Amino acid sequence: MSADKDRNFDPITEHFVKKVYGGLKGEIRLAVLKRDLAQTVEQLSAQLKRPLKILDVGAGLAQLSLQLAAQGHMVTINDISDNMLTEAKKNAEQLGVLPQVNWLVCPYQQLEDLLGEHNKQSYDLILCHALLEWLAEPQQIMPFFAQWLAPTGVLSLCFYNPASFIYRNLIMGNFNLLNNPNFKSDNKKSLTPNNPVSYEEADAWLKAQGFMIDKVSGLRVFHDYAPLKRGGHTNPEAVIEMELRYSDQTPYKWLGRYLHVQASFDA
Repeated sequence: MSADKDRNFDPITEHFVKKVYGGLKGEIRLAVLKRDLAQTVEQLSAQLKRPLKILDVGAGLAQLSLQLAAQGHMVTINDISDNMLTEAKKNAEQLGVLPQVNWLVCPYQQLEDLLGEHNKQSYDLILCHALLEWLAEPQQIMPFFAQWLAPTGVLSLCFYNPASFIYRNLIMGNFNLLNNPNFKSDNKKSLTPNNPVSYEEADAWLKAQGFMIDKVSGLRVFHDYAPLKRGGHTNPEAVIEMELRYSDQTPYKWLGRYLHVQASFDA
């Protein structure tokens, strides 16, 4: 498995930080993930009667895993981008957890050898957020999850929802774009992936590795679709409250710009 064609955000780290987490979109994303993971971590930790061993693959800025490290969990953070992890380490230093986190800068394809040096046991929780859509061969990461997740563990997989791209452009009237089979985003700066993974694909790949999807949430189920910022849209706190309310309800969750899937081994 080659990492040569996987996306590395080293060249646009500053742009990534501002674009993804510099505004309300990032706050919504973190709010939904934080809500989902808080429930999972609490249940797992109570079940195991100890802090969790957590692996964050393609962590980027690693906000969520760093917060979990601050709660006393044992965290290993990985990303292909040295620049992204440099930014993450600044956050870790502010939280006072820099020394207790295991940092691994490499493509996920090299993680197995490095984890073998540091860790002979499986992880209770594996985070993989916004990575699938940037991999040249996303299906190939599924066996890695199956190998490194503990039998009682949970996989937290968040990925771009291609259905949201179509729906948003329908609303905006970008029919020419949707009718152009050769359309590609300018990925020198754009954070819209050109090879997104559908929920159906992810579900099939996970099932092939013995996983069962337990929960699904949508991230930004309406905020990105609002052409006019009026009424409640002018109040960021109200927007986040509503996003949280509808993020795990059908049919609204399926409109999310990203989907958050939590999976475990099928008993």
